[in-house]
Amino acid sequence: MNLHLSLTPLLSLLAGILILIMPKLLNFIVAIYLIAIGLVGLFGAGAIRFN
Repeated sequence: MNLHLSLTPLLSLLAGILILIMPKLLNFIVAIYLIAIGLVGLFGAGAIRFN
């Protein structure tokens, strides 16, 4: 049985939980999320593999 994980849904889930717990972190979470998605877009997700 193989389990394939994507980075984007995991980051979204983590960001949503943190925002619910501490709403004041919203600006930082959104900034970190956007930076991470930008880096994945620039460098490609092909190099990142979770096995």
